[in-house]
Amino acid sequence: MGPEQLPECLKGCDVVVIPAGVPRKPGMTRDDLFNTNASIVASLTTACAKHCPEAMICIISNPVNSTIPITSEVFKKHGVYNPNKIFGVTTLDIVRANTFVAELKGLDPARVTVPVIGGHAGKTIIPLISQCTPKVEFPQDQLEKLTARIQEAGTEVVQAKAGAGSATLSMAYAGARFAFSLLEAMSGKQGVVECAFVRSDVTEVPYFSTPLQLGKKGIEKNLGLGKLSPFEEKMVAAAMSELKGSIKKGEEFAKNFK
Repeated sequence: MGPEQLPECLKGCDVVVIPAGVPRKPGMTRDDLFNTNASIVASLTTACAKHCPEAMICIISNPVNSTIPITSEVFKKHGVYNPNKIFGVTTLDIVRANTFVAELKGLDPARVTVPVIGGHAGKTIIPLISQCTPKVEFPQDQLEKLTARIQEAGTEVVQAKAGAGSATLSMAYAGARFAFSLLEAMSGKQGVVECAFVRSDVTEVPYFSTPLQLGKKGIEKNLGLGKLSPFEEKMVAAAMSELKGSIKKGEEFAKNFK
């Protein structure tokens, strides 16, 4: 019912999923949510750091590119930071990529796997169509359109809902998929791989989403970028300055958060 019940609620948790915050309205970017959602995430993750420091923390609240750095800094402040246990849930990007590719190729979306790397906003969302299983090919103009649709799919939903919020059912599905994958990995299932926005040394930015092998203690192995096409390499390079800015913004906020 309120913050006074948080300690009791979090005690003994193995996994905490945080979708709290406000959704976008038409014309808003995910970054426009920063002021409201940054405080919410900082308060909730402070409670996690105090009452379930060992738990896996899965952050859905946007802007994920900033709320993950916030979460990390909060955990550092409390001396309980473990980068292998803090995840920015980007699964909705993967689900969308799988769905759109399947539609274009007449495949079952449940059998399509497109890794999506980078971040979780606009041009930081980088679908690796070249690494899709099963293997698919598109002419360059169609590939560019498909990529843009994956990147802007959230905005497409926001506009279609015309002020009534952002993606809900698809986000619930994607959030559940990530949480179930994590729980299975924690229970000892082998070979569980999901993409998520995490602390990373794969690129020049300190946080980046790539496929991760999950295990009992969270991230078992970061599987990195794999082989990128020239088009995908360009997108990675183009995402860097926006990612740097969003990450820095999150870190600065956390430093001043009381």
